[in-house]
Amino acid sequence: AGAALTHRGSHPFPPELSVSLQYQCIFRLTQHRCPSSSVLWRLNIVDVVLPPEPKTREQLLQYSCQLTLDPNTAQTHLSLSEGNRKVTRTDQVQPYPGHPDRFTNHYQVLCREGLSGRCYWEVEWTGYVITAVSYKDISRTETDNAFGFNNKSWSLQCSSDGYWFRHNNVETKVSGPQSSRVGVYLDHKAGTLSFYSVSDTMTLLHRVQTTFTQPLYPGFCLNYFNDTAELVKL
Repeated sequence: AGAALTHRGSHPFPPELSVSLQYQCIFRLTQHRCPSSSVLWRLNIVDVVLPPEPKTREQLLQYSCQLTLDPNTAQTHLSLSEGNRKVTRTDQVQPYPGHPDRFTNHYQVLCREGLSGRCYWEVEWTGYVITAVSYKDISRTETDNAFGFNNKSWSLQCSSDGYWFRHNNVETKVSGPQSSRVGVYLDHKAGTLSFYSVSDTMTLLHRVQTTFTQPLYPGFCLNYFNDTAELVKL
């Protein structure tokens, strides 16, 4: 749904009052007179009614998105396969060309897709894997650019020892059932990021409530040789 903006007078409508919305809306008509002129503006003020937050896997799957890993961001000891949906930590240097988006210090990779709406995806992991979301402008070369160790990324560490959430270098131990599959749900506009343990049942591991200021890019960090992470086709 969209909001119709109209005006009365000879002046063009101010671009800063343009409105475009993806969600259900309730409209109410108000009027506003510019202090520096006699022009009377009419604006359909929009009360946004967000859809309810999904609670079940079936509901979450309605927001599933297809993601692909970006080879231009992959650290050179990360090998991509399965149509750039799977990443493996290897001891062999991959023949990637030089690129300013490539991570150099940590064994990290980002997806191509920047997310700014409601999105859900699942990850199959083995070993010691960090699944994360990050702003695109995260440093590629600084030592503190590991996912979760700065204010530009949010991460869930997954291993046989359990789960840990980290943001801005603050770590939180997360309790929940162990599973080789993790679900991630992002509602960018609402500022929520949720991690789930996915098996026969689905368990919420951790939820973040914040304000996101840029699109978020899913990514992975693989700590040891032969660790893997794969974006599941949903």
